[in-house]
Amino acid sequence: MEADSDHSAPDELDTRLERIAEALIFAAESPVTPERIAGACEAVTGLAPDTGVVADAVEQLNARYEESGSALRVETWSGGYRMATSERFAPYLEAFFEKEKRTTLSRSLMETVAIIAYRQPVTRPEIEFVRGVSADYAVGKLLDMDLVDVVGRSDALGRPMLYGTTDLFLDQFGLSDLDDLPNLRELEELLDDPDFSDEKAELFMEADLEERMDEEEEAPAGEPSTNGKA
Repeated sequence: MEADSDHSAPDELDTRLERIAEALIFAAESPVTPERIAGACEAVTGLAPDTGVVADAVEQLNARYEESGSALRVETWSGGYRMATSERFAPYLEAFFEKEKRTTLSRSLMETVAIIAYRQPVTRPEIEFVRGVSADYAVGKLLDMDLVDVVGRSDALGRPMLYGTTDLFLDQFGLSDLDDLPNLRELEELLDDPDFSDEKAELFMEADLEERMDEEEEAPAGEPSTNGKA
C-alpha cells in the first residue's frame, strides 16, 4: 500500500475524504467527530478539511451505500459518526443474536437512573426525596455499571456530589443525546411500575426540588405535605 503524500492538493484530498472518513469510522470503537476526521487528515497531509466538508463526505458515503444496496450505513451518534447496519437487515440480526443484549435493570434502578437523566445534575438527597427511600445502593450500582458518574459538587450545604448520565447510558438506551429521552407517558410505560405516579414523573422535568424540600421542612407536624404524603 502506497503511503499518502504529505503534500496532497486540496482537490485530491476532497476526492479521497469519503474513503478516509469511511476507514476511520469503521476502525473506531467510539463515535468519531468531524473534528477528529479533519485532524487525522491534517496529521497526514498537512491539510485540514472544514467540518462541513467532512459532513458532506459522510453524506456522499451514505448515498453510495444506499445506491449499492449495502448492508452498512453511517449514523450520527453522541455528536459523532459510527458505522451501523441498515434497518433492512434488522430481522436477520435479531434472529442471529436471538435477543438484544442490553443491561437489565431492576425497577428501582430504572427509577433512579430516570431521575438522574431528567434532573441532572442532581444530588443524592434530591434523588432520595423523589423516590422516598435511600438511594445509596441504587446510585452505587449505577456508578459500578458506568451508567451514571459524578459530574461535580452542589453549592448546597455540605457540597454534596452531583450525578449525571454517561455516554454508556445513551448507548444502552438507544439514545443519540439527552434530547431523545422519552416523554413522561413513554417513561411510565417503560418503567411499568404502579408506584411510578404522575406526581413523581413531573418532578423529573418540572418541579423545583429545593423549593419542595423547604416546604416539607416547614409543614407543621401531622399536616399533609406538598407532595401528597402525610
